[in-house]
Amino acid sequence: MEADSLVLAQEMDFSMWALFARATLTVKLVMILLIIASLWSWAIIATKTMDYRKARAETGAFEEAFWSGEPLDQLFDAVGPSPTGRMERIFAAGMTEWRRSHKEDGGMIGGAQVRIDRSMDVAIQKESDALQTGLPILATVGSTAPFVGLFGTVWGIMNAFIEIGQSQSTSLAVVAPGIAEALLATGLGLLAAIPAVIFYNKLSADSDRIVGNYESFADEFATILSRQLDGS
Repeated sequence: MEADSLVLAQEMDFSMWALFARATLTVKLVMILLIIASLWSWAIIATKTMDYRKARAETGAFEEAFWSGEPLDQLFDAVGPSPTGRMERIFAAGMTEWRRSHKEDGGMIGGAQVRIDRSMDVAIQKESDALQTGLPILATVGSTAPFVGLFGTVWGIMNAFIEIGQSQSTSLAVVAPGIAEALLATGLGLLAAIPAVIFYNKLSADSDRIVGNYESFADEFATILSRQLDGS
């Protein structure tokens, strides 16, 4: 009897698709949800990786132009009031407020330094929010996917025990398929969660470094404008 059960278990298809096809509707829905979450996570990872690479390239190119010695007014005219680069937008926010603070007689409106700093802080915050778009989704997938997969496993094992009770048999041919289907849900949960957690940490650190560069640039730019204000 045990030999017959072993032969039946060996003849069963334990491929991923076969395990999915034999699973109950609830476990199938869990698996589909986890696959969608995994694909969504990878799409965010790819998108943010390219965004950060582009942001670093734009920052390097603009800083080279900024520190080339070209007059700030000429650089602002070249960049325009609505540039495409992230650091350029921070620079444009500061320069726009700088020009608005000039009186018609050439003097400066009081409190110009505070307004310039605030304008650049707002611009930095907008860029920071844009850089971090999608990262909360990675955090959510990383923290919840294992539990969703565990739910599918528990549900699958429960149905496996029900089948054992109905068949009045604990042979390998009866037990193995249900347990394998149930464990597949946990595997998919971990498959979705592990990359999400790893890349969430990496992308969060990259975002913080990029925003830190923006803040350093804003401080340096504000210092330059402050010297000009004091000189005038």
